[in-house]
Amino acid sequence: MAEGTHHTIRRAAARPRGWCCSFAGVPQSPEHRALPASAGGGGGIKKLPPKSPLAPSFHSSPSSKLAGLIDPRRILSPGRVSPIDPEGSPAVGVAAAVEEEAPREQAALVPFVAVREEEEEEEEGRGLDLRLCLRGRDGRCVVMELDSAVLCESSAFFADMVPDASGGGGGGKRIEVDGVENLEAFKEAVELMFEPDAMRWLARAGVSRAIGVLEVSSSIVFDRGIESCLKYIEAVPWSENEEEKLKNIFARCTLDEAISKDVLARLQPQCRSSSEDLIVQVVESVTSGTNSGARKEMQSLVSGLLCKSSVYQKDLSGLNKGSLYKICHSCLNSVVELFKEDSEPIEHAEAMIASGSKPMIERVSKQTENLNWLFDILVNNDMAEEFVELWAKQDELNRMHEQASPMFRYELSRISASVFISLGKGRIQCSSDLRSQLFCGWFRPMLMDFGWLQRCSKGLDVRILEENLGQALLTLPLHQQQSLFEEWFRCFASGGTECPNLSKAFQVWWRRSFVKSSVEGRR
Repeated sequence: MAEGTHHTIRRAAARPRGWCCSFAGVPQSPEHRALPASAGGGGGIKKLPPKSPLAPSFHSSPSSKLAGLIDPRRILSPGRVSPIDPEGSPAVGVAAAVEEEAPREQAALVPFVAVREEEEEEEEGRGLDLRLCLRGRDGRCVVMELDSAVLCESSAFFADMVPDASGGGGGGKRIEVDGVENLEAFKEAVELMFEPDAMRWLARAGVSRAIGVLEVSSSIVFDRGIESCLKYIEAVPWSENEEEKLKNIFARCTLDEAISKDVLARLQPQCRSSSEDLIVQVVESVTSGTNSGARKEMQSLVSGLLCKSSVYQKDLSGLNKGSLYKICHSCLNSVVELFKEDSEPIEHAEAMIASGSKPMIERVSKQTENLNWLFDILVNNDMAEEFVELWAKQDELNRMHEQASPMFRYELSRISASVFISLGKGRIQCSSDLRSQLFCGWFRPMLMDFGWLQRCSKGLDVRILEENLGQALLTLPLHQQQSLFEEWFRCFASGGTECPNLSKAFQVWWRRSFVKSSVEGRR
């Protein structure tokens, strides 16, 4: 550096900023020798035992993973980084962290040495009289040069540890904290004590790091840090992982209710409403919706939330079986009324059209979609046996089916298809009498409407329907199977593809009824 050139370091009027160095272990090289005992009269060391209750335990944050990557010679302080000679020469400008300054001969290699010397003198004049050594459980270590007055003023934990200021001066005081789990968060909590604008620092750090600092601040009784972290965290969105971390902190730490109430309001409902009532309201809103596209989207959303495999549904406590069946009865009653309306004189139907009512096809389709959706929820939660009984006993609706237009009566067979498929897959266990009653009422309509179900499938896989319809039929007594297969055979022989293909199930029934019987007869 040319002679006569002077560098001036100007700092804002704020709290003195400490220096920090981070390394994987305390180096023994000449550049990092320990402070001599004569550094000051009060140079005693206070060390926190590894199992002391004051030694906080923290969860690792993403930023803590960087600590092990720091070069042992790199000395960090808030806002500055000491240069490292690429050729392996010792670090310079570290008077606040180690006791011996780099040799003068290196000034030519490192042109910033004059600047660093002036900074060191300035920092020494600002009261960096304490060395804080933080040792992690993984063996890493962070050493920070700090102003003991600011440290004690900020944290009651450190106020009890820092040696008496009257015992000596000039950087002779030293304390250690061992067994730190989240070393990076602990260091950042200490740095936050010297930040004039804590909220700006937290905004740059992000939610995950702020949560780590919050936990440390609680352990070292850093009240300003706790308040700042809670204020920042409450004002920003969280991920689900961050939300779980916060819940764990509130479960382990005791935080002042006055300053944590806003965060708790986002974690815990203040007024606990019944989940059963809420689910019923949501389901009723979906079934009464008038927008077809939105209704389908909401049906998919609610089905996912109520599914037993969903992360949101851990048990059946949130499902009120009685309330769901009330909604099923309401939808069924609406279907019955619509079919009665269809049987009214033509003049009445024209009056309904003139009044602005939607077409019959659309209104019937809406209610059958609702019933199929409710049935899926009940099946997924093992509550569908009563629905099978409810559908099997719709005698009035079954009679009106034959008189109604095939353009919308096939919607009833869509409900029957869902029930038959569930029975064929073994997802519903009903009595033999109930299964017989179901087939007596809805098997013939299924044969009549199968062609319409193929043309207007609306997501129904007719091949799956054929397979499981046959499987469900095979669960009936053999004599009843025979009468139903005879009816199917006549229909299939005249209708062909307009009738479901139950050939595989028919062959099974034939072997069970005749082939095995003839073999047993020969014996």
